[in-house]
Amino acid sequence: MRYYTRTKLYLLAVHRRMPSQSHYRKQIVQFGQMLHQRGYVAAMDGNLSVRLDDRRILSTPTSICKGMMRPSDLVIVDVNGERISGRNNVSSEIAMHLLIYRLRPDVRGIVHAHPRTATGFAAAGMALNKPLVCEVVIGLGSIPLAKYGTPGTPELTDALEPLVPQYDAILMSNHGVVTYGADLHRAYMKMETVEHFAQIALISHLLGSQQPLGDRDLEKLMAARAKYQGCTSLAPMPLAAISGNGGVGRNGHKENGARTSSAASKDRPGRRGLPVS
Repeated sequence: MRYYTRTKLYLLAVHRRMPSQSHYRKQIVQFGQMLHQRGYVAAMDGNLSVRLDDRRILSTPTSICKGMMRPSDLVIVDVNGERISGRNNVSSEIAMHLLIYRLRPDVRGIVHAHPRTATGFAAAGMALNKPLVCEVVIGLGSIPLAKYGTPGTPELTDALEPLVPQYDAILMSNHGVVTYGADLHRAYMKMETVEHFAQIALISHLLGSQQPLGDRDLEKLMAARAKYQGCTSLAPMPLAAISGNGGVGRNGHKENGARTSSAASKDRPGRRGLPVS
């Protein structure tokens, strides 16, 4: 009897520590507002979701401004994308979220947005994978470019599938960015990091003097990554600087998109990236 009572009390304590569905609804609304305020989404763009448990996903619905949502606007879907509850329609891009949750059991939050600079790179066919900033290398490793897939169709999930297991942030050609993490807060922070790094990469490129980190520096960062609190990225390190072209390909969209997608589980430690003028 005493054992039963202790077990029951323990389970009650664990349950109380777990965030409620109400907490997650408020969190999605909060980060949706932050995306809109920072210009990462416009009009009804983007979507966010949280994994509630093994069977249910809490998600933003279709056709709603992320800066004007209310907790009651959100919908709950099952692992097949079918609506379980909520009065609004399910987002046409829910399949992207379900793919990530299926391939990454560690992921509990996903953010998809169109931040201006990072999406500009995606529209230009350029991955963000040059080792220019040590914090980005530690936190995200490489940020690859997936080939184009029509939103809301299997083309998009097919393009993302080879990259999801290794990366925590992906540029989608002519579309936007998706980031994900152990919770929605971490997923959102990765979105901020991607856009901030895109701005740095663009400015350094315009200045005409990019100085990527070399092999030795990357080895040190790899060691630091293992000790970095909260860093669980599986992403390969970006390509180190080499004499001649800085270890960066010059082949444009096909090289950046198709090669990255097809070689996600091979070709460690690096990927192609920004051309050097």
